[in-house]
Amino acid sequence: MMEFAAAFLVFIGAHVLPARSGLRDTLIGRLGRRAYLVLYSLLSLALLAWLISAATRAPHIALWPTTRLSVVIALVLTAIAAVLLSCGATRPQPVSISLRGGTIDPRHPGISALTRHPVLWALFLWSVAHLLANGDAVGVVMFASFAVFCVISRPALEARARRRLPEDVFAQAMSVSSGSFGDRLSRALSPRLAIETAAGLALYVLMLALHGDLIGVDPLAYF
Repeated sequence: MMEFAAAFLVFIGAHVLPARSGLRDTLIGRLGRRAYLVLYSLLSLALLAWLISAATRAPHIALWPTTRLSVVIALVLTAIAAVLLSCGATRPQPVSISLRGGTIDPRHPGISALTRHPVLWALFLWSVAHLLANGDAVGVVMFASFAVFCVISRPALEARARRRLPEDVFAQAMSVSSGSFGDRLSRALSPRLAIETAAGLALYVLMLALHGDLIGVDPLAYF
């Protein structure tokens, strides 16, 4: 349990302290936004791998049983999360998280027409899915914290973008996801979005195939 607590604190600290301390802006100034985001993403993945590994070795304290229904719900939510991640991570997201800088093309905004925070929504749905399917104390602490972090990060990211971006760029990024759902959907749809969606589903299938070997639990075993 001590290793899990240490891994959890380091993981949360790595996602809170750089922005709060000014280290993030300093490193972006020296390395560039893209290089920083790539390195930070690799660090985050490494810390997440440690956290999950520590969680699998922590004592198991069951709070509710894992059922076939909860696994089905988790599989659906993670499929949606994989698509959101694929569609959002490689497009500019000026007010949110992305591996690519720049501004949104209002004529072809892709997933940004439906949500300004596709990557955060992906992480939120992934967290909720695993929270429902695990049902043990360590899983509740870890995945509920991730979900709460995603919720509180959205207004914080928008507030930071308002301070950082020119007023017209910020206003454009915020307005891309406005309007009726039908209008937003028509602007989102494109051949590129179809390719991103297919890539997200391919990522989902790969994650599902490797889940048993990497995590030690095969979700399909419940069927």
